[in-house]
Amino acid sequence: MGSSAPVVVGVDGSAIALDAVRTAAREAASRRRPLRIVHAFIWPLMRVTVDPAPGAPAGAGLRNQAERYVAEAVTEAGRIAPEVAVTGAVVDGSPAPVLLAESRDASLLVLGSRGLGGFAGLLIGSATVQLSARAACPVLVVRGESRADGPVVVGVDGSELSTEAVGFAFDEAARRGVPLVAVHTWLYPAPLGPGDILPLVYDLEALAAEEERVLAESVAGFAAQYPDVPVQQRLMRGSPAGVLVEESKTAQLVVVGARGRGALAGLLLGSVSHAVLQHAHSPVAILHHGRTTVGS
Repeated sequence: MGSSAPVVVGVDGSAIALDAVRTAAREAASRRRPLRIVHAFIWPLMRVTVDPAPGAPAGAGLRNQAERYVAEAVTEAGRIAPEVAVTGAVVDGSPAPVLLAESRDASLLVLGSRGLGGFAGLLIGSATVQLSARAACPVLVVRGESRADGPVVVGVDGSELSTEAVGFAFDEAARRGVPLVAVHTWLYPAPLGPGDILPLVYDLEALAAEEERVLAESVAGFAAQYPDVPVQQRLMRGSPAGVLVEESKTAQLVVVGARGRGALAGLLLGSVSHAVLQHAHSPVAILHHGRTTVGS
């Protein structure tokens, strides 16, 4: 994908979406890419009148309101990153389909955790989950606390997608000028698919050595490509999701693959990535197979 592929951010007039715009502007600046701000305008699908009623004040009507959402976001993005070329659009359709289509030509899709109409009892919006699972580019979900002094944390499990996530995380750490923390967790052998036969007796020292090898090999090649990025390798006993959520308390970004080893085909997101997306204390980047765009 060329350097003209934009960073895309969805807006809906909410404060959460405006936070996402600020993050997207910074990401576009650091990547030297344009920023595209999109509002999914659902009302025509609902057969609702979107133009001002007769005799209404100038600027009334749902479409004018949508245009104001985008204009406000464009102004805010220009304030945050004046060097970035910013465009805005109101696109007819519901949020998930509109932003999925936008992701096909994007280098990164930035989303708020929840927008207008989000139920207080939900930890993260359903559209955000769908887009995190199905977007055609990496997805950055703005949630938790945005900080400039923490490391980039990446979950490692030895899968092909995990390797892509590690590469993305190295690139993020290099551009941000911060260390990378590569985390690999293990408990005991687990079946990776139907019919797997597991041993009845485990050699814990041998298991630990094997898991350490998986972690080391996952970062070795990228460490050579990014010699200026300090790397910490953390091999830990415990639940992958629990460990990554704990690490997110001091991270400025957590990077995970959409699905890891043993993920069930019917799940939108793997259990680990879904749990991290729901509970992380920092922004979360979700990676998909063959959809990683790094560098400028």
